[in-house]
Amino acid sequence: MPSPEPHTTIHIPGTTSHTIAPRTGHRSDEGTLRYLKAGTGAPVLLLHTVRTQAEHFRSLIPLISDQYTVYALDLPGMGYSEIVPGASYDEPAMRAGVKRLLNELDLHDVTLVGESMGAVLALTTAAELPERVRRVVAVNTYDFPGGIARSSLLARVVVTGVLTPGVGPVIAGVEPKPALRRILQGGLGDKAALRADYVDELLQVGSRPGYPTVARAVYQSLPSLIAARSRYPEIKAPVHLVYGEKDWSRPSDRQANKELLPAADFTQVPGAGHFIALERPDILADLLKAVA
Repeated sequence: MPSPEPHTTIHIPGTTSHTIAPRTGHRSDEGTLRYLKAGTGAPVLLLHTVRTQAEHFRSLIPLISDQYTVYALDLPGMGYSEIVPGASYDEPAMRAGVKRLLNELDLHDVTLVGESMGAVLALTTAAELPERVRRVVAVNTYDFPGGIARSSLLARVVVTGVLTPGVGPVIAGVEPKPALRRILQGGLGDKAALRADYVDELLQVGSRPGYPTVARAVYQSLPSLIAARSRYPEIKAPVHLVYGEKDWSRPSDRQANKELLPAADFTQVPGAGHFIALERPDILADLLKAVA
């Protein structure tokens, strides 16, 4: 049954909000997961980026919900999914959340579409659940050293501070709106693609009790995202790698993934940065519709 919609600043027409409860007798750090659902047709699961949530796909969902049943997950501890004290936010733990959704809803022939951290999780989930995954669209995989710290000097200073022992938790709990806006704009070729109500939504979520701990843990998990590349050669489903021309990844990072996934299709989006779902949702929608 749909759950009461969290008090979001964003409404996506045609979507309903749902939750998946923790499984009894399973890991004590499992929390309730929240996801959005829209449309009809074959299933697509959207997996968001570092420090964002299901609403990251607000512009993509209406473009594909006439052809797909779209699910957009709030990854564990993020968005409006439950924050469980002491939970891990490394790649295997976040992947476990993705697997819970696929298994609990018993989804098959799923197209996994992930951006950034979500792209890594889409690829590793496909490696682990080949019987459920039809194909993967991996957008700007966040699986290289540095990550968001390559975005700008401000991002580098903030992320370095968040990871610093002692003061890190304090810095993670202080998130001025202008700083968040500038860091996110560092992932965009078109700065105007960052809408004000989306920044407000992220700040609202960032004020949840315990969220600074989650934010810090996610940044600390980058080595596990890099390590997850070892799973890529196991993937049996077709893969499409999508990169923004101005993504934080370097040509060498992209080439390394092409070598791990030699059969993958490859698209580079001219002028786009890291957040293609914000900048060019039409490109992703066209790609999904072309291969439906």
